[in-house]
Amino acid sequence: MTLTGLAFAYARRRPLATALVVALAALGIAIATATLLVSRELGERLHRDARGIDLVVGAKGSPLQLVLSGVWHVDVPPGNIPHAALAELRAHPMVAGAIPLALGDSVRGFRIVGTEPALVEHYGATLASGAIYSRPMEAVIGSEVARRTGLGVGGRFAGSHGLAEGGGEHGDLPYTVTGVLAPTGAVVDRLVLTPVESVWAVHDSHHGAGAHDTGAARSADEARTDDDGREITMLLLRYRSPLAAASLPREINKSSALVAASPAYETARLFTVFGVGLDLVNAFAAILVGASGLLLFVALAQALDERRYDLAILRTLGARRSDLVWVLLAESLALASAGAFAGLALGHLAVAALATWLPAAAPLANAATGFVPEEAWLLALALAGGILAAAWPAWRAARMDVAATLADG
Repeated sequence: MTLTGLAFAYARRRPLATALVVALAALGIAIATATLLVSRELGERLHRDARGIDLVVGAKGSPLQLVLSGVWHVDVPPGNIPHAALAELRAHPMVAGAIPLALGDSVRGFRIVGTEPALVEHYGATLASGAIYSRPMEAVIGSEVARRTGLGVGGRFAGSHGLAEGGGEHGDLPYTVTGVLAPTGAVVDRLVLTPVESVWAVHDSHHGAGAHDTGAARSADEARTDDDGREITMLLLRYRSPLAAASLPREINKSSALVAASPAYETARLFTVFGVGLDLVNAFAAILVGASGLLLFVALAQALDERRYDLAILRTLGARRSDLVWVLLAESLALASAGAFAGLALGHLAVAALATWLPAAAPLANAATGFVPEEAWLLALALAGGILAAAWPAWRAARMDVAATLADG
């Protein structure tokens, strides 16, 4: 038997201690890995979805709520603003572009967004099939929407109130899918895009606004031609020059009806809040990994007392001091490596399970199959812990008095 094989044999002789060491290390590494994958993926998505949007303009309320609902589409908007604000801001000398959004309904949990084809261009999306909508009550759906709902070109669906599934449906005015977007990795994959006039028509029908004498609901074409007093939810603005960042938000916020929110600033605020929670999770993971290292140290120290006679026999058979050090070091590294690799695998599996079980976490599926450089640091730290745990027992083994040990039996 080789020295390395002897080290594995020693580990198998203490199955309970071995399993506990590996389990603690694996749990700590798994938590750290999952936290790392989720935080990295969320950070990349937040920055990717907000890229090219300098300002979100909407109704008075929380700026963070405005950005969450208008850029990442994970919250409800604070209210509506006059449609006339679109023309006013497009004419502003500091604004290079403005994209309107009209929110309120969803289909099977995916938000329906009344907007212009410019939003598709903004995200660099292309059509996988079909064509861009050309009239109200037509819609283009993102790749994730198509995959999870089974809708395709020519399919029809009715919108539901709010973001959650199960709200009342607008069955009297169904949408027709004219196109399906190719995957982009951006938030547009999870959106249903339609003309703003579609949203007006649906809500006119729901509230009975503008009904004819016969009681029929106002048609979508009528909504297109008459937008006096109409409202939208918010505007996504792009600055004409960096100098606009210093004055345009202040100018907009002076209005009694509008508020301007910077996605970059709100993202930083969001990560400040989440960062505390992530630090606590990582601290808990570090405690578990540290506990596994301490347990490994205790196990090796106790095992050394049990194996002193065996190790002394090895010395009499010609083993060097360095060979005894290697036996203990190999056992420690084997347990640390087993815990580290098991933890990395468990962390990826946990993120994959989260992406599968929770529709809102579906974007994490990509993170579960990827590898981030920081995971190599987790593996290196686990191996370093194994070396440290074996250092003192190995030192004692190297300095063992062979004659005295054999005499004691």
